[in-house]
Amino acid sequence: MIDPVEELKKHTSGVVPLPTAVPGSTPVYQKAGATGHRTLWVVFVIMLLSSLAFYIMAFRVPVQKRLFHILTAFITTFATLSYYAMAVGDGVGQNKITTKHTQKHFPDTYDVTYREVYWARYVDWSVTTPLLLLDLCFLAGVNGASILVAVVADVIMILTGLFAAFTVEESPKWGWYAMACIAYLVVVYQVAFNGRQTAKQKDSKTATFFAALGGFTLILWTMYPIIWGIADGSRNISVDAEIIAYAVLDVSAKCIFGFWLLFTHDNMASSASIDGFWAHGLGKEGTLRIGDDDEGA
Repeated sequence: MIDPVEELKKHTSGVVPLPTAVPGSTPVYQKAGATGHRTLWVVFVIMLLSSLAFYIMAFRVPVQKRLFHILTAFITTFATLSYYAMAVGDGVGQNKITTKHTQKHFPDTYDVTYREVYWARYVDWSVTTPLLLLDLCFLAGVNGASILVAVVADVIMILTGLFAAFTVEESPKWGWYAMACIAYLVVVYQVAFNGRQTAKQKDSKTATFFAALGGFTLILWTMYPIIWGIADGSRNISVDAEIIAYAVLDVSAKCIFGFWLLFTHDNMASSASIDGFWAHGLGKEGTLRIGDDDEGA
């Protein structure tokens, strides 16, 4: 006699059971938490106080010697605006990333991730990093052509990083990232090689100071693409961790850099002094006169 139960087991033993859950059915949202928001507010306050300090330091020296003070104060001023925008939620967007999972016996499934991207940070960097480069280049005495190359390469680096942060497909994203890294190497060459060679032609104190400050800056700047790679790039760390990492770098590269530059530069006997239009404006010759009649009119 045939046992129907045993026959059923024979015919169904090779059938793969259906999954009880469908992967990727619920989107994942990667966004800042309470720690991240507090960090943004703390850095906003640090940038604001640093800006006020730099402006006060600027007014304590003659206008001819305020070049570095003004540039440095502008750096933290723009950073203050950026961090305020991020803290109140106005400088952030979302990038939708869809990950495909190929199944052998079943239809493909998809994981959807929404990650916050702080675009205000890139706006900040596109303004503040060229200003910071001007600080370094003016300190070393780099020529105008090299300064232009460094600033343009820097802007390209920031823009390609922004494009990468909002790119959905993996291959184009890392393509943008590679372009940003190449542009960064151009910046490194202009600062580390051209800047150092030019600084050596000045007095030894300026050359030593530039080497220390430039090296400090390049070490910090090298950390930015690393953080980007594990944050916006591969999404291996949380948004809060990303905010904290960038906060430490920004405070170091802007505030600590600024105080170090201004305190040291003010105590140097060979500090830069600029006259002419910077200090005195347009002279009498060539200025506009309003209300003066020509003689004999």
